[in-house]
This record gives sequence, C-alpha cells and structure tokens, in this order.
Amino acid sequence: MSFWSRLLGRQSTKSTSLELFRELFGGRESKSGAVVNWKTSLEVTTVLACCKVIAEGVAQVPWRVYQDTGNGRSVAREHPLHMLIYRRPNAWQTSFEFRETLLFHLVLAGNAYVFVNRVGSDRRVIELVPIEPGMVTVRRGDDMALTYRVRREDGQSKDFPADAIWHIRGPSWNSWMGLDAVGLAREAIGLALSTEATHARFHKNGAKTSGLYSLEGTVTPEQYKVLSAWLDEAINGDNAWKPLVLDRSAKFSPNQMSGVDSQHLETRKFQIEEICRAARVMPIMVGYSDKAATYASAEQMFLAHVVHTLSPWYERLEQSADANLLTDADREAGFYTKFTPQALMRGAQKDRAEFYTKALGSGGGKGWMTQNEVRALEELDRSDDPAADELAQPVNAGPATEAGPDDDPPPQE
Repeated sequence: MSFWSRLLGRQSTKSTSLELFRELFGGRESKSGAVVNWKTSLEVTTVLACCKVIAEGVAQVPWRVYQDTGNGRSVAREHPLHMLIYRRPNAWQTSFEFRETLLFHLVLAGNAYVFVNRVGSDRRVIELVPIEPGMVTVRRGDDMALTYRVRREDGQSKDFPADAIWHIRGPSWNSWMGLDAVGLAREAIGLALSTEATHARFHKNGAKTSGLYSLEGTVTPEQYKVLSAWLDEAINGDNAWKPLVLDRSAKFSPNQMSGVDSQHLETRKFQIEEICRAARVMPIMVGYSDKAATYASAEQMFLAHVVHTLSPWYERLEQSADANLLTDADREAGFYTKFTPQALMRGAQKDRAEFYTKALGSGGGKGWMTQNEVRALEELDRSDDPAADELAQPVNAGPATEAGPDDDPPPQE
C-alpha cells in the first residue's frame, strides 16, 4: 500500500478545481511583469543560494533529544523521537534531507507541514513525513482548533486534526499561519527575474556589435527579411567581433554601452542585496561581497551568519518540536530537543584552545566549565575521571574558617 493510501485511506473527497489551479499555476504577477511563485523564485540564483545556505546550515549540525535529570543532561538515545530527528525520519530520507526540505518550505512558503505517524496507546511517533505546502489547506474553527486538509496528486483529500500534522510556522501575523515569504518579497524577486531576462536578450541579440545598419534607397519587405537573417548570422555566435563586409554603400554604426545599460548592471547587483535583506542572509554568504571586505571582517560575517541567521531557525524548530512531538509526560520528565551548532562557531584551533584554557580555570582562576563540558563541545567521549565533572577552584582558596569572639583581628598593614 502506498504512503498516500495509508495517509488518506478510503474516506477522502475530491478537491475543487480552484485548489488544483492554484497549485499548478500559483503566483502573482509582479509590477515588473514577471510571475513570482516558489518555482520561478528558485530560478533566481540569489534566492536559490539563500535557501541553500539556510537549509544546509540547519541540516548539517546534530539535532538530538536530550534529558535534563536535574543533575546534568544526557543524550536520550532510547527515546523513540531521537533517531527520527537525528538520523532517519522516514523510509526514504535522512535527517539532513528531511531538515533541508523543511527549511526550503519555510523560507519560500512561510509554512512547513509534516505528517506525524503515531501508533499505540502511548501515541509513540514512528515516522515523520514532509508534505508540500501547496498540498495543505489550514482551517481554524470557532473553537480555535486547527484542521488540516491534505490533498494528493490525484485530487483526493482528507482532513486531519492538529496532532497528526506538525505545522512549523515562519513569522506570522494571525498567529496560526506563517506569512507568505515569496509574496512579501515579490517585487524584489520579480525585478531580479525581469532584469536577468532583459540582460539575456541583450546578449542574445548581439550586445557587443549591435548598432545601425543603413542602406541607400528603399528596402522592400523581402530584402528586409534577407538582411535581418544575414545580420543574425554575421554578428552573433561565433561570428561576433568579426569585421563586416558591406555593399550598396551600406554603413554599420555600432552603439556603445550607454549609461542606462551600465545602470542595468548596477540594478542586478542591487537586487542581490535586496533579496538577501528579505531572507536575512548576509550577501557574502551567497558569494557576493564588496571590495572593502577583508579576511578579518569576512570571518566576523560568517560568525554573524550563525548568530543572526541560523540561530533563530534553530530555536524555532526546537520549540516547535518540543511542543508538538513530545508528550506532556516527556516534557515533565525533562526531555527536549536541541541543535549543536558549536562546530560552526569553532574558528581556528588556536582561538578554541585559548578559550577552553580560560574556561577550565588555567592560571589559578576559577573555571566556569568542566573537562567533560569541553569534551562535549568537541564531540569527544566523556571522561570517567571524577575530577572531569568538577569546576576548577582558585589555587589560593583555602578552607573557610569562622572567627571566634576572642580572636584578635588581623594586623593592618
């Protein structure tokens, strides 16, 4: 039995022709004339790069289930959700692929939907299956409960309660639906699509040697067709830049690139920044940077990307998973999910060594990290030495004593 058959079962209804039309031809025309939807948006390299840098940044770091017992935390490897989010959420995806898909949906559509396959009396989660945002319609009832209508390719659809669909929202206005990210950036993306198409036609029609071809006398329609075909062959493709052989006192006056054409290039560059601004991705992360950037500033930009771009996505997924995939009993028992992005923040080995040295209390000061905490950040196994779980104390700290009433005060220097 196929997944859709298992998901929808026999009780299903036909979707309306309007819903099918929206899925196939969705998107609105921007003021620049380009139709903008998630498919056309991905044809803009800046949009594609923004999606990839966010999705890969979330997918490449470990995501685990932990348990806080009050005496420390540990990885909850025996919890049924752990392996689903850490390695294999369903039969055909890895955790990396699963998270990558979710982030593409979130960045472009503002919403991501996952079918949560629960079994048994304890409603244990055994499978997480992402669903395309265009296949889901969300309805809110008078009691504020959400219902999800899922449609498959043949038009069959079925309603599901909220506990069967894990709904991850992007920034929201009404609190229960994420804002349409592509719709909000429609004009910036549409202008990028239009300028790219215009630039492509500009080069296709002989941008380097285009100009005015003038003849003496009147040109008949038949002669015009012949000359046009000849010019296409003479100045485009492999013949570009070759000298022209003219007859009938013909003159060819090439046009130089005008200031308007130069501004066209500037517009294309500016649209990179506009799209990055909408996605909250630093331009350097999509391969675009100004000449003023140095190695030191670029390193700080990479760190800022983790802090200001990726960290909000980490927190959004963690809280959503805790609220929707863990049970009340799980949360009361101290279970929670957590990303481990420290690998992205490591920097150079020398910088890490200096930080850990201070954290461990080197030089006689009091440390604020234990050896096992440092080993965990470096993805190393725990040490069995009892001292590895103790904070370093100042070397001049002695046992505390209480002064008696007859004790003399210490001499004043």
